[in-house]
Amino acid sequence: MPQLVFADFAPQLVWLAITFTLLYLILARVALPRIATTLEKRRDVIANDLDEAGTLKRQGEDALKAYEAALAAARGRAHAIAAETRQKLVDEAEREKAALTASTAKRAAEAEARIAAAKTTAMANVHQIAADTATAIVTKLMGASPDAATVKAAIDAALTKGKD
Repeated sequence: MPQLVFADFAPQLVWLAITFTLLYLILARVALPRIATTLEKRRDVIANDLDEAGTLKRQGEDALKAYEAALAAARGRAHAIAAETRQKLVDEAEREKAALTASTAKRAAEAEARIAAAKTTAMANVHQIAADTATAIVTKLMGASPDAATVKAAIDAALTKGKD
């Protein structure tokens, strides 16, 4: 094995130092600056992306706040419109109820007036019908017709007795 020959150690160490120095210089002057530049560019891109993401996040949060505010305002307007509509419907129902109540009261008054008129007419005819009926019954039973004054007195007595 040539590595273990002691006479060849010194030239191998010299070549090792020369190769190591050349490799170090190439890496230090060419490769490492390129890598450092690439890393710096990546760092800048990442920083820019993070800044842009932060800006977009703030814009999104602002948009969400604006949306929530608009939604709350819309809900408030909807509740106000619903309350106003409900109140209008209640007022309209009250007006219709009052109109129907007035109409019903008017009809009831008219009906009571007709009933009172019919009752008065019927009561006026009751005396005449009762007199005619009593006269017809007495005539049929007795064969003779009673006088009108006697029949009227008997009917008035019966009606007075019936009211007590």
